[in-house]
Amino acid sequence: MSSRIAVCPGSYDPVTLGHLDIVRRARTLFDEVVVGIGINATKAPLLEAEERVQLFTDAVADLDGVRVVRMPGLLADLCDELGARAIVKGLRGGADYDAEQPMALMNRHLSGVETVFVTGAPELAHVSSTMVKDVARHGGDITDLVPPAVSAAVHAALAHEKKDLS
Repeated sequence: MSSRIAVCPGSYDPVTLGHLDIVRRARTLFDEVVVGIGINATKAPLLEAEERVQLFTDAVADLDGVRVVRMPGLLADLCDELGARAIVKGLRGGADYDAEQPMALMNRHLSGVETVFVTGAPELAHVSSTMVKDVARHGGDITDLVPPAVSAAVHAALAHEKKDLS
């Protein structure tokens, strides 16, 4: 019998505890979870793609059956390449569903792969990569919002960003 593989796609700029919660719970549903780190063409990333891959890899090092890959193109192509049977997306609320539903339909159209929505933990519903970056940009503490090492990477990237602007 073939293994049940799911892909958890995202830009993960940066990975948050909410992302890890979804990946951990997806792993209880599937034999293998592949975190696909892609590029969001509508956003300018703070962290380089390879750094995001490394940070997420470190964050899931204790989880069997989870690996992290770079997704250079279409999610549907990655699913086909991996033999994935599902895409897993986390939802914090209705706005997330409204944004994710058309993508789920398009991915099913392109690849036949179904999207499974996992409701995020209520205690992490306020955590997003965008909010983490905003808090960090204004000097706030993000250590309780992200895995170890991510806070330092975000602050280093922000310091580099400030230096480039001056």
